[in-house]
Amino acid sequence: MAYREYIHMPVTPRDMRWGLRQGAIAGVVAGIVFAAFEMIVSALMMGAEAFFMPLRMIGAIALGSAALDPSYSLVTASVGGVIVHMVLAIIYGVIFGEIAAMLRGPVAFIGVGSIFGLALWLINFYVIAPALFPWFLEASPLVQFIAHTFFFGSVLGYYLWKSHQRSGLEEPVA
Repeated sequence: MAYREYIHMPVTPRDMRWGLRQGAIAGVVAGIVFAAFEMIVSALMMGAEAFFMPLRMIGAIALGSAALDPSYSLVTASVGGVIVHMVLAIIYGVIFGEIAAMLRGPVAFIGVGSIFGLALWLINFYVIAPALFPWFLEASPLVQFIAHTFFFGSVLGYYLWKSHQRSGLEEPVA
């Protein structure tokens, strides 16, 4: 497949609309993959009872630190966690979708997606969490690096690259 010479190629409104729509979808897909990874790793590292801990931690963003307590309703904490997680994943997906509208080729999409996930990890865990959500500092930095960079960022980039291919935006301009 031929790629556009795009060093001087402006991003069109069509590219931007594609980035918004597909970024939101990619955010949901990558958010689900990320959450599944987090939940499985939690259970493997700390036992089956820790399976829902990532959802409790995310839910505590909106519900407060009480959601971390085992006596707090698991359903409420989990639903809150899913809602907060999906809203954030969609926001991050849309932001990356707009960045991705300027990219061409799998290496660019997946590479920049991975860097985007890495940046999210650094900002979320080393800037935001210490100030607002200290319970996230209890999570393994290595697991969080892998989750954000590869199970969110790389998945986001891969999904958007495949979507971009299907859209015809990678075809040469006539």
